[in-house]
Amino acid sequence: MSVLVGLVVMLGMLVIVPAGLGLVGDPALARIRRLWPLFAVPGAVALWLPRGTAATAAAACYALGTLLLAAHAPLRLARTRGAGPAEIALLTALVTPSVAALALVAERSGHELFGFGLGILALTVPHFHFAGFAAALVAGLVCRAGDDGPVGRFAALSVPLGTLLVLAGYFIGDLAELAGAVVLTAGMWAVALLTRRTALGVGRDRVTRILLTASAAVLVATMALALSWALGEATGLPHPSLTWMAATHGVGNALGFALCSLLALRRLQHPTHPEGRTA
Repeated sequence: MSVLVGLVVMLGMLVIVPAGLGLVGDPALARIRRLWPLFAVPGAVALWLPRGTAATAAAACYALGTLLLAAHAPLRLARTRGAGPAEIALLTALVTPSVAALALVAERSGHELFGFGLGILALTVPHFHFAGFAAALVAGLVCRAGDDGPVGRFAALSVPLGTLLVLAGYFIGDLAELAGAVVLTAGMWAVALLTRRTALGVGRDRVTRILLTASAAVLVATMALALSWALGEATGLPHPSLTWMAATHGVGNALGFALCSLLALRRLQHPTHPEGRTA
């Protein structure tokens, strides 16, 4: 696993997932969030160990945490007795880290899971932390917060659907993965539009407005890159390399979209958030 990918994954494990869980407002998730370092720290250590038994054991510890999170999804669904678009997106966010963890365990053990090479497995780990967990979570939170019109519902449904189609495309072929990329990109651009709308409505809170605007702008650019890569893979047209995608699409989604979005939503949800704050 490259240094860049490892750093991005560490951000997802140690910061993005617990920060996102803290925004849902679910007491059960709050308890999992308090336990999260017990799983995430070994997972982060696994990224830097040589492939083998120790790295696999540390990755498996992280996988246990993600399974605990995924197991909460059906419990939450049973408690709500129905799932609207926002809830579907939030449930998707709870499940996707387990996909990343499965890929991590396989990659750290040196096992080509389902025939996928170790390089693809290594990139699957950040993908399902950010295009999976973070994107679905932000789509669900923005829709739930009041942007539940057609655009909000489209974002909250198309991000989970696109994520599922991309995952299916791993097994079916490049054209199926391209279809998933189209749906996911459309959903993410809808999230960008809603994020920009939110930025325009935060009054004089300059920091939150900057964070939301940056998140929206970066998301448009990074998903255009993702779409160009998927199109190139499916048609043979020139497209960015995986190394270039990790350095642009991957880093941009991690820092520009996920981190900025969650920081902004945290400021908006904070009970002492003053409408007139300027810093």
